[in-house]
Amino acid sequence: LCCECGQFHLLLDNHLYNFQDEVDDELICHICLQPLLQPMDTPCGHTYCFKCLENFMQEYNFCPMDRKKLSFQQCHKSSLLVRNLLDKLIVFCPFKAECQQTMQRCELEAHLQNRCPGFKKYKSELQRKKNPSSKGKEDPPTKVETNTPKDPEVPSGGSSLVAESSAAAVVSLGTAEPGLVNPAFEETEEGENLPQRTSLVAETNTIEIHREDPEEELGMRIVGGKDTPLGNIVVQEVLRDSVIAADGRIAPGDHILEVNGVNISSVTHCQAVSFLRHPGPVLHLMVLQEKGFSSKTAQQDSTSATSREVIHVTLIKRDRSEPLGIKLIRKTDEAGIFILDLLEGGLAAKNGKLSRNDRVLSINGQDLRQGTPEAAAQIIQTTESRVNFVVLRQPGVQLLDPVEDGSTSNSSSSSSNGGSPVHHRRRLDQNHYRRKSNYQKGYISHEKTVAIKKEPKESLGITIGGGRDNKNKLPIYVTSVQPIGCLFRDGRIKRGDVLLSINGIDLTHLNYYEAVSALKSNAASHSVVLKALEILPLNSAEPSLDIKEQGFSWSPLWITWLGLPSYLHCCQDIVLSKGNLESWGFSIVGGFEESKGNQPFFIKTIVPGTPAFRDRKLKCGDEIVAVNGVPAIGMSNSELIPMLKEQRNKVTLTVVSWPGSLV
Repeated sequence: LCCECGQFHLLLDNHLYNFQDEVDDELICHICLQPLLQPMDTPCGHTYCFKCLENFMQEYNFCPMDRKKLSFQQCHKSSLLVRNLLDKLIVFCPFKAECQQTMQRCELEAHLQNRCPGFKKYKSELQRKKNPSSKGKEDPPTKVETNTPKDPEVPSGGSSLVAESSAAAVVSLGTAEPGLVNPAFEETEEGENLPQRTSLVAETNTIEIHREDPEEELGMRIVGGKDTPLGNIVVQEVLRDSVIAADGRIAPGDHILEVNGVNISSVTHCQAVSFLRHPGPVLHLMVLQEKGFSSKTAQQDSTSATSREVIHVTLIKRDRSEPLGIKLIRKTDEAGIFILDLLEGGLAAKNGKLSRNDRVLSINGQDLRQGTPEAAAQIIQTTESRVNFVVLRQPGVQLLDPVEDGSTSNSSSSSSNGGSPVHHRRRLDQNHYRRKSNYQKGYISHEKTVAIKKEPKESLGITIGGGRDNKNKLPIYVTSVQPIGCLFRDGRIKRGDVLLSINGIDLTHLNYYEAVSALKSNAASHSVVLKALEILPLNSAEPSLDIKEQGFSWSPLWITWLGLPSYLHCCQDIVLSKGNLESWGFSIVGGFEESKGNQPFFIKTIVPGTPAFRDRKLKCGDEIVAVNGVPAIGMSNSELIPMLKEQRNKVTLTVVSWPGSLV
């Protein structure tokens, strides 16, 4: 629960308010469709919320309204007059049961902290739930090499992988279970000229996650579950500035085996989400983490690895533009980025915890083990306040000369002193790949038509998400139904419904801003006809998570997206390239089986250090629709594996990517 607005929302999202009156359209942000917060003006004359614009500019380089070229640095705060008008908007106290007061928006935080009986009651209940405990350090990992290759699938007794110990154990992934192919590991006749790749190496670790607020979101997205071909629960994404990102030990691709001692390797997706959303000051997670291929070199390095130290450092900027004073470079003989120097008097030098020659593993949860100085600088520059570093330190290592890619050193080094490195944007293929599938995914969709009579000035009262310009190319869906609009009164449109059309205008191929414009223009009429798709679980016994659980913001579950009909799937082409002796670096599950029929192929793991890992566009949980234009539906493993292996240097994967469930 946010202590400023008294409502549940994501850490990176804007505050939420219940306004007494309808707010003038001139004071509405056209990104979030809510009254402006910390308004920012663009040079082309448009105004957006600070957070909305900042998040948008991380993915795009144009104004959302007129699509003119734009950078965040060109924008500035709105005038004091506009900010005062917004602050004076009248809002209700969110604790309606105990407090019916109204006040100006700028007064709500003080009201909650000092006068609101409802917030006081909430805080006292929260205090009673807390169980303060000292933050113990994780046991140092103990590596145990196994001679017999283990199955990459976690058995039902997942804890057996760690030999009844909380210490880490290394297991080799050399063979695959039925239904799992591993194009990441390929036999080659030319292997004699390469370091010996004996098997994939994975490590199980028990990790303690500490939360000051026991109900705070962990900040990661998950996919999988026993009711999907993936089987295990897999981390798809770690959100920036989250609890998990600050800890720095969990990365995309990790398999979660246990939560607080409960084995979740054989539970449904919804059950896993429920376990991970359970509040508590300390969360114990057992995770399986792939480390890449083992080799002679890797085995030699393992003896010296004990002298290395993983260090967590948090630097706090006073404002977004404050430099850290760190010079980052690349090395000639090793992937990743390293600290060349700490500028005297800078924030990092004053903090004193970072050192020259430290290897940067991640910043704010973004994996930089294969990263570049430019990528690191971008993350630092776009961070508002807290910058969380995870670095690897090995005493006595001398820093080698940086890689020189061009005529200047800007391509191999980057300073976080406010420089603006050039970023090469990856444009996603706009291909809409239509296909047929009879796979029952646990959810079914039901189309409905809702006709409403309304006053011309009465708003629909909904907020929406998605859009084909979204990074996952989602259809337009309802994120909330506000208690002030005509749709709340009607009751048939619900949160999570996918909007198909309004008054005959097709919404399924629109981007977010086109959909907002279509909804607003048609909402001005006396009657509105909405066509929507409601996604329902096949198993009514499955626990419903379509409610705002205490401490967690609502967002659609990953498994519900799998229930969409294929005409709403928007595919993208991902092109991977590799050398003659490299492997693609991903494993897949699914395909046709006699007992189960047609199942989609899903990406299950992506191996560190491989082409799929370096490309960064392919994610765990992505569904493979086609390989080099050949549809994968109806294929078995034995048919798809040769297709992948016979592609020598380049392969085009057509995939559907859905965002994982937020926990």
